Amino acid sequence: MGRKQKSNERIVQLIVVVRGQKVILDFDIAALYRVTTKALVQAVKRNVGRFPRDFMFRLTARELTNLRSQIVTSSSWGGRRTLPWAFTEQGVAMLSSVLRSRRAMRVNVEIMRAFVQVRRMLSGHNELVRKIDALRHRPKRRIGYLSQESICPRLMDGCDPSPAR
Repeated sequence: MGRKQKSNERIVQLIVVVRGQKVILDFDIAALYRVTTKALVQAVKRNVGRFPRDFMFRLTARELTNLRSQIVTSSSWGGRRTLPWAFTEQGVAMLSSVLRSRRAMRVNVEIMRAFVQVRRMLSGHNELVRKIDALRHRPKRRIGYLSQESICPRLMDGCDPSPAR
């Protein structure tokens, strides 16, 4: 497995869904850029006009708790006094204009590729969901003159639901 592929897989794992949007949290982006979270947030605050609500938003305490229970990492979460910022794909793209280092540009390209990969994976998942829904809405098969729904309850009528002793 190549170095770039490993990097891409690592970034894909950092993408989480919050409020129905795929996002990367500020401390994960800072680690990828090799800057402190404080420096990243300060750069964003200096350019706040470039980051509307659909580009980034602050997590609520409940969202943070939910993420902590889903993601098992210890070092990223500690020592913070403020709630983290979540950056959407567009917010990450805008970060490249705020953080102008070569590393930031390279990392941004990798992050954008990771978002595309996640989108492809989810579109395959959506296709599967669509096919399952189509199967659910098919007419029920008939066995003789009875439908499957009418047979099952009739078979269960003679059964005693209490467990055998």
